[in-house]
Amino acid sequence: MDFRTDFKPITVQPQMIEGRSFEMITEELGEHHFTEEQYPIVQRIIHASADFELGRSVLFHPDAVKSGVAAIRSGKQVVADVQMVQVGTNKPRLQKFGSDVHVYISDEDVMEEAKRLDTTRAIISMRKAIQHAEGGIFAIGNAPTALLELIRLIKEGEAKPGLVIGMPVGFVSAAESKEELAKLDIPFITNIGRKGGSTVTVAALNAISILADQV
Repeated sequence: MDFRTDFKPITVQPQMIEGRSFEMITEELGEHHFTEEQYPIVQRIIHASADFELGRSVLFHPDAVKSGVAAIRSGKQVVADVQMVQVGTNKPRLQKFGSDVHVYISDEDVMEEAKRLDTTRAIISMRKAIQHAEGGIFAIGNAPTALLELIRLIKEGEAKPGLVIGMPVGFVSAAESKEELAKLDIPFITNIGRKGGSTVTVAALNAISILADQV
């Protein structure tokens, strides 16, 4: 079987590929309601997903970007719900400020407690995480139960995050968990509907860290 093709890529230089991608996103997105500080985050979410509908559905608390940048620059920790978010995050940019990404969902004590209580590991991982990440960033892209538990802990005064990036994907409680997040008066980045996922959560987190790294 012959897999040869006459098509050639426009460029194979990474920076040029990314730059042209961003130009295309701006051209296709057209007019939008995002602020100057919010748009780079939306742009990277669309870049990661190729989904303009998802990009247009992103919601920001007015203090979200400022609070996220401040959290990173002050070395606050980042908590992710799953390893996929941890793996995709640009850790050297965080570590430059003394921060890092932590995931507790596979910790032995979390698994044992979830089994004992007959609940999800995601829920128990949030209960553990808040003990180590006050003022930090919580990046939730996979587990709606993690986001709902974090919201409960915030409402009860047990959790005080600097920023919540809550964009879980799915059918059961995903859209609803994001609706609940958007009702809180704390810094958040979320989106409307079922779409989301670890990839776009990582994109938002990395965009925040890029802004934090800018002088």
